[in-house]
Amino acid sequence: MTKEKTECCNGKKWNNSKAGASAGVGAIYGLGFIGAVIYYIQHAATFWEAIVGLLQAFVWPAFVVYKVLEFFNM
Repeated sequence: MTKEKTECCNGKKWNNSKAGASAGVGAIYGLGFIGAVIYYIQHAATFWEAIVGLLQAFVWPAFVVYKVLEFFNM
């Protein structure tokens, strides 16, 4: 498979790869991160629980995958 290239106004070549697809994934992760931060901080009773919740928000996809695999008994 070849990557198509297009010319910009000043003669530079731009690569038309799947950069938009990876940006979409980053946006989904970002929204999930914000939601996880809000959830974990709202349920924190102490300052340190809020700090741990913030750290958990970074790895929320791992929790989701674990729960899905646990649900399907894998």
